[in-house]
Amino acid sequence: MKIAIKILVIAVISFWGFNSAFAGGGTRNGTGGATELLIPVGASSIALAGANISTVYGIDALYWNPAGVAHMTNSATALFSHMNYIADIGVEYGAVSANFSDFGIVSLSIKSLNVGSIDITTNEQPDGTGQTYTPQFLVAGATYSRELTDRIAIGLTANFISETIDQVSATGVAFNAGLQYLDLADISGLSFGLVVKNIGPQMSFSGPGLLVQASPSGSTSDPSQPFSRPPSYYSVNAASFDLPSSFELGFGYTPQLDESNLVHISADYQNNNFSGDVYNVGAEYGYNKTFFVRAGYSLSPKNQDPNYIYGISAGAGIAYNLGTIDLHVDYAYRATKYFNGNHIFSIALGF
Repeated sequence: MKIAIKILVIAVISFWGFNSAFAGGGTRNGTGGATELLIPVGASSIALAGANISTVYGIDALYWNPAGVAHMTNSATALFSHMNYIADIGVEYGAVSANFSDFGIVSLSIKSLNVGSIDITTNEQPDGTGQTYTPQFLVAGATYSRELTDRIAIGLTANFISETIDQVSATGVAFNAGLQYLDLADISGLSFGLVVKNIGPQMSFSGPGLLVQASPSGSTSDPSQPFSRPPSYYSVNAASFDLPSSFELGFGYTPQLDESNLVHISADYQNNNFSGDVYNVGAEYGYNKTFFVRAGYSLSPKNQDPNYIYGISAGAGIAYNLGTIDLHVDYAYRATKYFNGNHIFSIALGF
């Protein structure tokens, strides 16, 4: 009980600290970078609108709350996920986790965006030069998770970020840290989650695409004239940009039903430094630990973020034991404004 009180005190202090630091984030929409960090992965949690940071466990927790990975029951797990994102963008994701007994769980993950080819245009050829380029956005992560007690788990993720757009590129690093507390205040089924995401230094673009040809002021390229100097290449220094950091606080409850029926109810508050606050709720029903249906709702009040495009989400999944392998197959659909909805497919294998 004393530990629970300490955890809640830390959570409240962290909440007010980050809430003050991120105040007014909604007034800075579109001014941050590395937004691929914000693209969620994993069908089961997306179906719950990401409200389950306090109840998510195993390899599914890598993106949402790295502390939840510590509750993995298999010796090793692999996860593969595909999302049909907005504007015909494909999001591919893969992850592996290995349980090293008393040391903890180590996980590796990689997320990439498939944007497709884009025509190269110039001032002289606005309709295209006949050439194309393919932007590349990649996030590769390494995670360490550990159970401190049978109720408390922590996790830390380091993400390497790489962005390449034609002849310019940027790299950076971002850190996520999370905590989960099960059976909070000795209430069976009540859980608490806390996670801080995308904390790291600024990033900036560089590369040959930022070279421009120009002549110094007052000079001429005519060699017969004084102060003649041929045009030279100069590098444009791109402005640095901040990462889209966030702080999330969530609670979940699993009521005691029977061995065949399982229900999870969860809620989450997300405070962002570049957009308005987000409130998420989700519910999951599982039958015989084999078949699952899920639904969630995500809301950002219009006075905080009038351009928020998400809302209802839903999905289903099955779990089946193949002898030495645990198979999980999940699907989720997330409705969006202005674009076609997102379809997400995931498959996980536990060994």
